[in-house]
Amino acid sequence: MQRSARSLFAEGLTDAVGFVAGVLLAWGLARLLGLDPFAPGYDARAIGGIVLGGLGGGAGVQIARRWRASRKDK
Repeated sequence: MQRSARSLFAEGLTDAVGFVAGVLLAWGLARLLGLDPFAPGYDARAIGGIVLGGLGGGAGVQIARRWRASRKDK
């Protein structure tokens, strides 16, 4: 199935927005929990913040893809 450049652009854009939103929400949650992904070194606080940021970004992409799939069905 050939997809148009416009649909590929929309897919990439929604994935990027979902990723950034997820990372920002996870970063805020990490700060509330006392974790800091930007702390110098690789102590437990930094690793915890990095892991939480990765999970948030992945969750944001998945939410964006599910949202896009729900709009496609309509």
